[in-house]
Amino acid sequence: MPRDSRRLTGPEECFSPYDFCCSAEKKPGVAISDCMEVDNARTDGRISSQLRPVFLRAGVVSQARGSAYIELNQTKVICSVYGPREVLRREDFSLKGQLTCDFKFLTFSCKQRRMHQQDEHEKDMAVRILEAMESSVCLHKYPKSQINIYVMVLQNDGSALSAAILASCVALASAGIEMYDLVLASSVAICGTQMLTDPTAQEEDAILDSSEKVESAGITTMAFLPSVNQVSAVSFDGQVSLDTLKQSQQVCIENCQKIYQVVRQCLVTYAMEKRKLKGR
Repeated sequence: MPRDSRRLTGPEECFSPYDFCCSAEKKPGVAISDCMEVDNARTDGRISSQLRPVFLRAGVVSQARGSAYIELNQTKVICSVYGPREVLRREDFSLKGQLTCDFKFLTFSCKQRRMHQQDEHEKDMAVRILEAMESSVCLHKYPKSQINIYVMVLQNDGSALSAAILASCVALASAGIEMYDLVLASSVAICGTQMLTDPTAQEEDAILDSSEKVESAGITTMAFLPSVNQVSAVSFDGQVSLDTLKQSQQVCIENCQKIYQVVRQCLVTYAMEKRKLKGR
């Protein structure tokens, strides 16, 4: 068969990239016990109640009104906020502003390649972010206006929803959008009597796979307003008892209070940097 010079010929032999991953990551179904080591330590060295290190920075996208970038170890999310923009269509006039959210996993962000088009899971994530943010934004001060939130997950290693909510909160605050309070978020994975704070992707997959075999297994994510001490949204996947769910929510609130100082310091640093730039 003649060689086509217009095409790049691939190698005769190829290997799956997952062959080079560690054995725990290659397993199609990982048990929750495989995610735990001796002395109640997890595979990444944390104990069950320990959060991952948080890196948070505001003002990373120069073209956006407000933006934020967050890292939860290997989970990396960037968020941009545009607006408030005027709604031009007369039928959409409202004395209350509109808040929209677009959520997307980049094609290379997960172990399995994602599609370019937004799928149902990403649309569901966008709705959950909106539920968490709408109660904190003073939409009545932006009549006939629209505020757009764009969230992109650069790398997903678990707790992507809580990272997206934190990034959206900081991006809105850096954009100067009036809010009643900051919105913090935390995730907890439940498997029987075990509760894993800030679960990784491996732990999430293991718990969701075991939800059909274990009576109490699931992942809960809570959005919390620390100053007014109110819960703005709760998201849950799996099945657990009501008492276990209440315990996990209390753990989420305690974790949000720990993250509060990080978010506050990030916004203070951004405000000081912005003030120095204006003073030049």
